[in-house]
Amino acid sequence: MEFLPLVGIVLLFWLFIIRPQSRRQKELRSMQSSLSVGDEVMLSSGIFATVREIEDDHVKVEIAEGVVIKVARAAVGSRIEQHVDEAEAENETPGAVADGPEEN
Repeated sequence: MEFLPLVGIVLLFWLFIIRPQSRRQKELRSMQSSLSVGDEVMLSSGIFATVREIEDDHVKVEIAEGVVIKVARAAVGSRIEQHVDEAEAENETPGAVADGPEEN
């Protein structure tokens, strides 16, 4: 009976700290292993880059036009999702009419 509060604290610690952290690490490793050429990424140092070449344990990324650096695959912190701005999407739709008076 004395150890019941201690067991409860350990269980809560595992549930709220260790389990979510291991899940994030697993997702990060999965993302790093599924990189492909042309992906926009952010390195763990905060540098935005485009993947140009993938090798076993490292990738070559382009950080500026013509500037390619070789980094460890583990240095890739996240993949940048390409979002199309809704306003741009409306302007690019085929058959869109420019703003102005309509003629009937």
